[in-house]
Parts: sequence; C-alpha cells; structure tokens
Amino acid sequence: MAVNNIIYPHCLFRFSLFIKVSNRFAFATRLSSLPSSLRASSRSSSSSILCSFSRSSDMDSSAGLGLYPSHRTKTIHLVRHAQGFHNVAGEKDVNEYLSFDYFDAQLTSLGWKQVDNLRKHVQSCGLSKRIELVITSPLFRTMETAVGAFGGEGYSDGINVPPLMIANAGDCNRPAISSLNCPPFLAVELCREHLGVHPCDKRRSINEYRSLFPAIDFSLIEHDEDILWKPDIRETNAEVAERGMKFLKWLWTRKEKEIAVVSHSGFLFHALSAFGKDCHPSIKDEICKHFANCELRSFVLVDRSMIGSESSATNFPGGVPKGVDLPSDVAADKLPEKGFSIDQDVV
Repeated sequence: MAVNNIIYPHCLFRFSLFIKVSNRFAFATRLSSLPSSLRASSRSSSSSILCSFSRSSDMDSSAGLGLYPSHRTKTIHLVRHAQGFHNVAGEKDVNEYLSFDYFDAQLTSLGWKQVDNLRKHVQSCGLSKRIELVITSPLFRTMETAVGAFGGEGYSDGINVPPLMIANAGDCNRPAISSLNCPPFLAVELCREHLGVHPCDKRRSINEYRSLFPAIDFSLIEHDEDILWKPDIRETNAEVAERGMKFLKWLWTRKEKEIAVVSHSGFLFHALSAFGKDCHPSIKDEICKHFANCELRSFVLVDRSMIGSESSATNFPGGVPKGVDLPSDVAADKLPEKGFSIDQDVV
C-alpha cells in the first residue's frame, strides 16, 4: 500500500487543529525526486509521497493554510549522533574512514559533552516527557547518543531493572544509564548509515550489544552478525534515499504519536533530501541541510491517505443527548418555504 505522507518542520504547526500558516508562503507541492523504483510504485497508485511548497499569491485565500486532522499526524524528532572518533580522524584525512581502527566508532569525550547538552535541552523544553518511543540505529555511537540524551537518570544497583547502558560500556568512562522513567528504546537497521566499505559503519554482533545495552530492544534485527555491510560495495545515495522512504513508511505504522529517531548524517540527509524540492529556499534548507553532530530537528509527518485509519482520541461526536441542530448557514436550503435568507444576520 502506498503512503501519502508529507513532512513539515514542527515549528510551522500551531494550535491543536494543526493549522499550518506562513506569513509569506503556502505549502503544498508534489515530491519530484524519489528513486526510480519508488516513482514507479507511485505512478501505479493514486497516492504518492508528498511534501513540498508553493508560493501563495493571495494571502486571503485558503491556499495559505494547511489543515489536517491531528490523529493523521506524527511528530518525529530526528537526531544525528554526537561526535565519534571517526569524525575527528576523517576531518584530518578522509582516507581514515577506510581504517578498521574506527570499526563501529564510539563517541569522543567531546561527543559525550554534546550528549549531555542535548539531554539538558530535551529536559528543559519538556520534550523528554512527551516522547513515547526512541528509535536508534544499532551502532555504538547512535546507541550511546540515544540512551545518553533520552534515557533515565543515574542507575542504582538496588533497582532490579536492566540498564539502558552498563557502566563504562566500551571503555567510555561513563556511569550506567537507567531504563527507569523514560520511553522504550528500539534498535532498527533501516536507519543505519551508508552501508559498506567504511568500517566505522559496520556494526558488532547483536549478542555483544545486548550485553552492553541490556534494555534496548533488538528484537526487530534478524541476524546476530552484520550481513548488510560489504567490504567492497558502498550503498549509493539513491539506495540510501530509498531506504529512508521505506523507514518513514514503517515509522507511520507505529502506534506512537511522538517519536525520537537517533541516526546518522548521511542517512538523514538523503532520507529528507527528497522533500521540499519546490519550496522556498529557507524552508527547504531547514528540511534538507546536513545535520551537525548531536543536532535535533523536529518535524510533523502528515498522512494524506487512508493508511492512518485509527480514530482521534480527542474528537467528540456532539449531539449527546441528541437534539435539533440545524445550522443557520444551511437553513435556507433546508427551509426555503420559510423565506429564510442566508444574508440575514443569524447565529
């Protein structure tokens, strides 16, 4: 089934009805740069993935607004992992990305400081209390970032629950991170970085990860060893973009309404670059630019198809108890014999 979705920066949405307003632009243009395989599937269906933006010439027209039922939206908070050792080495010499010295690279001490600052932000703005699920790429640096930013407070040995991360995992010199009073964590391979060639993007066995990150759920990962990473074949940008679309479609099937995703620069850039091709440059840049280490951006994912069939938790049907409720604006059509006019001042 095709998914008819659009993505907007979260800051463009206001009010509980999710009325989207711009003081200069309206937002509603068709996506134009899907991978060929996805374009083909879109042409075979009446629905497609949407998200882009067009200039409004009349600010008084409805073209300047976008109105969506709130139960057909999800808020997603996308995060790139904090600084890893491979980032530092690659900045000095790009060939270092080919070195197994940086296999499944972990966070630097600076990276952990970035995580601590992100944690302070998500707590101070109230985001930590709203997120229902944290999805992480199953690589060391993303899981460190995810549990450090969104995990519970300091772990206590007296509490009989598994920690999200054990103390000094991977010689990180960090205390254990509790799984109490925080959302569940789920590892998903679809949001991994470019696959192949670069050892920093190759993961360890799931059995090893489970011993280091006991409270992360790895149940969706089928193979213990990394069968996706190839030493001599690097995933193309188009393949990453297609995988990104597949991930977003899967994300829409989740029941949670507010989700954090901790992933990688290349994956996030190519997954989002298909959106906003016809939008104003400032909005396109907000969606499509590369993420800095430990950067968080919030978006609203909108379902414009029938795939989101669940009902609203806040809508109320009205008419309870049932009574006469003929609206005045249709009374002229319903009661023409009464000589009623819609031009009359009625309420």
